[in-house]
Amino acid sequence: MSSIDGAILDFKRLDLLAFGDTALHRLDARAKVIVTALFVMLVISHDRYELAALFPFFIFPAAMIAVGNLPFSYIARKILLLCPFIIVVGIFNPIIDRAIITHLGPLAISGGWLSFFSIITRSILTVGSAFTLLALTGFPEVCRALEQLGMPRPFAVQLLFLYRYIFVLTEEGGRAARARQLRSCGTKGMGIRSFGALVGTLLLRTWQRAERVHIAMLSRGFDGRFHPSRQTSFGIREFVFITGWSIVLIMLRTVDITRTIGSILIGRLT
Repeated sequence: MSSIDGAILDFKRLDLLAFGDTALHRLDARAKVIVTALFVMLVISHDRYELAALFPFFIFPAAMIAVGNLPFSYIARKILLLCPFIIVVGIFNPIIDRAIITHLGPLAISGGWLSFFSIITRSILTVGSAFTLLALTGFPEVCRALEQLGMPRPFAVQLLFLYRYIFVLTEEGGRAARARQLRSCGTKGMGIRSFGALVGTLLLRTWQRAERVHIAMLSRGFDGRFHPSRQTSFGIREFVFITGWSIVLIMLRTVDITRTIGSILIGRLT
């Protein structure tokens, strides 16, 4: 039970971090969304066997975390939570693709291992940039920025409601788990037989609470529009932010910095 409550509070910390007062927090959300989307597209556009070329892209999330004064350990923990799922996605690559692609000294490396570590690296980069965006902006502001960039309003509102429903579901799940534990005498009522009834009750309770939340929103004048907590506008700072990072990211994609540095070092040694 305490683990559920702790997970809820830990996840809500992203929303609290979005209320910071750094230069990145004050930027218009559209600028941050555009740059993050460009970053993700450039990262996933690499070949499946590319690995060394991905490491220079860590400069973007590292700079965002540093300038935004975000806790690195918190973002790292969130990324590590997804690592088991990432490993499951690519764990069979070394078994399927056994063709030798390169050698690391006497060690022969197959294409399956390269693609496996490439999947992990790209996932860390993209997921890390997404968490950083949420910590700098907040999910409601991201949805509002997506709407302003052309996303249909109903879809953006549904994304926001889905995000809020996660908290409703986890809170009701915590209450249901607490009630189940208090009504159990030792191990009685804690078996697998009661799990189905618990899930059904949980869905009904979250549905009913979601309806009450919706009625409360309508009674307070909700009309499907976003009301931002921070008033921002798209100006010269946002233009410089987008232009600067676009140039840097495109250069990282078109120029293999690691290979260039390696050739320079080898040339000096010889």
